Amino acid sequence: MMKTIIIIVAVSCTVTAVHAAWVYEGQWGSFGTGDGQFNLPEGIAVTLSGNIYAADTQNHRVQYFTPTGSFLGKWGARGSADGQFNNPRHLAAAANVDIYVADTGNDRVQYFTSNGHYLGKWGSSGTGNGQFRGPTGITVTLTNNVYVTDPTNHRIQYFTMTGSYLGKWGSGPGSGNGQFNFPQGVAVGRQGTVYVADTDNHRIQYFTASGSFLGKWGSNGTGDGQFQSPIGITVAPNDDVYVADWNNYRVQYFTWNGFFKGKFGSEGTGDGQFKHPIDLGFSPSGARLYVLDQYNDRIQYFRDTTAAVAPASLGKVKAVFR
Repeated sequence: MMKTIIIIVAVSCTVTAVHAAWVYEGQWGSFGTGDGQFNLPEGIAVTLSGNIYAADTQNHRVQYFTPTGSFLGKWGARGSADGQFNNPRHLAAAANVDIYVADTGNDRVQYFTSNGHYLGKWGSSGTGNGQFRGPTGITVTLTNNVYVTDPTNHRIQYFTMTGSYLGKWGSGPGSGNGQFNFPQGVAVGRQGTVYVADTDNHRIQYFTASGSFLGKWGSNGTGDGQFQSPIGITVAPNDDVYVADWNNYRVQYFTWNGFFKGKFGSEGTGDGQFKHPIDLGFSPSGARLYVLDQYNDRIQYFRDTTAAVAPASLGKVKAVFR
């Protein structure tokens, strides 16, 4: 009689950490005033539906698009009336899809429905609570707080979604922990950690939701983890931190506490090249990254090609016949 004996060799499963690998996927935009054209845009935001909003700064308007760049609509004109702008810099999308705009030249924040219907505003010129001197970065948290960078006042202020003042931190210009030198970008992670692009100090600082200092990374330079005027900042769904390294013509990305993971981009006008990347944002799934390429007057988007992690060895099965 012949018997079959199955011998299972022990499986060795070695899992190697895999970092995102971003490759160019597409783009839209050119210089001009027409639909889908830009004049030195500075801010980008992605809604939960995947639509893309851009602060078309020197055209004094907001434009919005499908995830691959088909034009959907626009609003705004130069002025100080409700719904008008003076060099709007950055914007943010709330979970309810309302759009918040840092109306920089008017020293205020305005907010709108997703199709541009005016809802409200707050702010005025000055140094007091709730006042601004050129507000730039803006983000809306999952807990419905709005954080705004106030660069010339070298501080961060935060508010309710309708503009009630909640608090502030920062002083400067200075380079100490919790001090700033013209901070511009701001983003919030899933755990409530607030990340600030401390632009003229060429670094990132991060804080608790109420402004207690937690840590920092970066210095002036071109090496990995160094910056030259970082501006835009966003947090990926996995809590990695992505930075638009403006004057190094690249994007760098890090763990939540500043460990360097990767970079991409170089100076130029070709696919995947930049002339001053200034802001960035993720698709809802995190698989696509949009980068606002300021001096090329365009939006480029990239996809994550990270392969699924497979065990280093699947083991072996041997059949021995007798």
